Amino acid sequence: MIDQYASVRFNEKVAQETFLMGLESQEIANKAEPGHFVMIRVSEGTDPLLRRPFSICSVEGENLFLILYRIVGQGTLIMSKAGKGERLSVLGPLGRGFEMPQSEEVPILVAGGVGIAPIIFLAQRLGSHKALLMAGFRTSDEIVDKKVCGLLDYQISIATDDGTAGHLGFVTDLLEDHVDSNKKETPSVFACGPTPMLKKVAALTQSRGIPCQVSLESLMACGVGACQGCAVQAASAEKQAYFHVCEDGPVFYSKSIAWECLA
Repeated sequence: MIDQYASVRFNEKVAQETFLMGLESQEIANKAEPGHFVMIRVSEGTDPLLRRPFSICSVEGENLFLILYRIVGQGTLIMSKAGKGERLSVLGPLGRGFEMPQSEEVPILVAGGVGIAPIIFLAQRLGSHKALLMAGFRTSDEIVDKKVCGLLDYQISIATDDGTAGHLGFVTDLLEDHVDSNKKETPSVFACGPTPMLKKVAALTQSRGIPCQVSLESLMACGVGACQGCAVQAASAEKQAYFHVCEDGPVFYSKSIAWECLA
């Protein structure tokens, strides 16, 4: 874990209310793995007081890591105005990342909204010759171009809630259609997105005996397990009653989570 100031190399709007930021840190870039996240202090003042968690969505070269974020409040609004050369206080890389699939498995990567951030990093690491990528958005204006994501080699299956691009409906529809139409495959699912989407992915994969790893999105105050603020209830088969997303995750096997207890 590294605590340092990282310089902004770029901070570009890439979709509706969505930005891609490149931060310079050789130490963080060298240690980052798909599924890891960083905690960023967006202001030197007290508003907002706490750092914000962001998934690492890519590493470029030896000293640049990227984050993809959406403006959802005061903190991310401030961050969207950060210019080249500005220095932000960053803590990371943090958390437990994805476990790579077995050689015989076909990885299916499923993303919802800006939950695509850690999925981008995983997709780059796996390579398009092996993995399938599915992404869901509310509308076409929120779709992040695959060139921006560094995923030009991927054929990405898109779903939108309003039908303005790709499949009319949810990305989980695409996942269900694929696994039920390709029963000779040995799939392994990796997902990140809103909780309702992850609940559906978990139910779908568990009912079919498909291994599934999910990256949970959670509000965090510290990012290192000290504040106990990001607790989620574990499934009854687990040895502990609760997990802390920042320390035990954010990546979990879906069968480990008590999904009925998540809002």
